[in-house]
Amino acid sequence: MTDPLFDSGVIYAALDRADAWHQRAAEAIRRCRRPPLLPVTTLAEICYFARKMLGGDVERAFVGDVADGAFEVEELTENDLTRSVELMSAYPDIGLVDASIVAMAERLGIETIATVDRRHFASIRPRHVAGFTLIP
Repeated sequence: MTDPLFDSGVIYAALDRADAWHQRAAEAIRRCRRPPLLPVTTLAEICYFARKMLGGDVERAFVGDVADGAFEVEELTENDLTRSVELMSAYPDIGLVDASIVAMAERLGIETIATVDRRHFASIRPRHVAGFTLIP
């Protein structure tokens, strides 16, 4: 199994020790064979919630970890954006972050998404597999 593509909520849960998903999120990160793969679109969302809920120190520490290579950041391509628009039209309940995760997963051949958002990701039918495997 290849390492998953990470959604914002799992990273936030790993940062917040009081979050109900904290232990499972931290374990999903620990299980990665290489630095966890974050779509670039998740960075601002993670930082927003980290600062709002946990404070500037946590946000700064997370950004420092990203800068130090603790996470691998996947850039958004023009084709990913085009596919994201298609997905947002097909699934009106999802926004750019979730749509871009699906588009990147399709492009990279990733079948597993690390997410706490079961409702959205369980309903999306990607092009490359019947459905995503969702962890943790």
